Amino acid sequence: MIRRNTGFSNLTAGYLFPEIAKRRREYAASHPDAKIISLGVGNTTEPLTPHITSALAKYASALGTPEGYSGYGDEQGNTALREKIARVFYGGKIAPEEVFISDGAKCDIARIQTLFGRDVNVAVQDPAYPVYVDGSVVAGAAGANTGSGYEGITYMNCTPENNFFPDLTKIQKDSLIYFCSPNNPTGAVATREQLKTLVDFANANGCIIIFDAAYFCFIRDEKLPKSIFEIEGAKTCAIEVNSFSKPAGFTGVRLGWSVVPNELKYADGSSVRADWNRVMTTLFNGASNIAQAGGLAALDDEGLAEMKSLVDYYLENARIIKSALTTEKFKSAGVEVYSDGNAPYLWVRFPNRKSWDVFDQILDQCRIVTTPGSGFGPAGESFIRFSAFGHRADVEEACRRLANLTL
Repeated sequence: MIRRNTGFSNLTAGYLFPEIAKRRREYAASHPDAKIISLGVGNTTEPLTPHITSALAKYASALGTPEGYSGYGDEQGNTALREKIARVFYGGKIAPEEVFISDGAKCDIARIQTLFGRDVNVAVQDPAYPVYVDGSVVAGAAGANTGSGYEGITYMNCTPENNFFPDLTKIQKDSLIYFCSPNNPTGAVATREQLKTLVDFANANGCIIIFDAAYFCFIRDEKLPKSIFEIEGAKTCAIEVNSFSKPAGFTGVRLGWSVVPNELKYADGSSVRADWNRVMTTLFNGASNIAQAGGLAALDDEGLAEMKSLVDYYLENARIIKSALTTEKFKSAGVEVYSDGNAPYLWVRFPNRKSWDVFDQILDQCRIVTTPGSGFGPAGESFIRFSAFGHRADVEEACRRLANLTL
């Protein structure tokens, strides 16, 4: 008999978000009259915008005609879209051939594991988006869970005490470093100086940064960098992963991209970009042609304005939630809210409490689904992530309910 991939047996629990969905279903089944509001999973809620929707519909309709039909496209993505991303988002500092179109950032992060194999050292921010860790375990780059984390993974604590930027000296040489800014789940945005420190460390120690910029569009402070490639030296040590999911509402449409610079090399001098091209042309068959038509429209002037308006909507939701969580009632109970207006998430500490206990209490008393911080790593214990993705009326109702939470 064929043996099971030991990576799956090393995983200690179900993936975080399906577990949340399971608990929500169970609660709803036992409380059928409860109107549950979600401030948990980071799934967009507002309709696609008119200019982008029109482009999607027009392309889909044209597929029903001989003139408009399209079959397989280039696995690396539509050339026009690659060129437009390089120009609009990177100001021409990135070449179109360095941009690879995909079905989303999460999928790219999983595929990236194939570039480096089982023997690579892995370092992740703690707390971190679970796929960085779980994907490493499945790929065999990490071992069993010791109770405080997986063997072979360096957990870089990012807490209020260190301004959410880790001690890089704990990272082994020749490591794959997962770094997310704005961070999911903490919402923290790395400064230009912090990213320069990270890039310099990676270059000096033979590391490669996987920079997850999926929430770049929420950054409103012009002093804060939106891309790792704004930092000198990043092209020799970084891959950037990005997505249309949050700015354009494409969580279900599925469209993202990665940037792998020509200058990025392995220890033997061979090209990482060449291998990523091979991964994309061998293990992937290209993003949906329809989705790519929507991506092109999103980068028109009208599309960019629509995306900004959509993001502004969610940022206003975040402001409303922050206001509800920073009343005197919450402050006097020692609740700490971390949110600086540049991310759709609020990272909230309930001192001396277990995250899942707070999750259950908020669900039971307020009928609100949140996300337990411990699901993002050991440093997330006692925190809850509140998501600003929601309809305005639901967010306002949730805030009224939170006022009745027992603290």
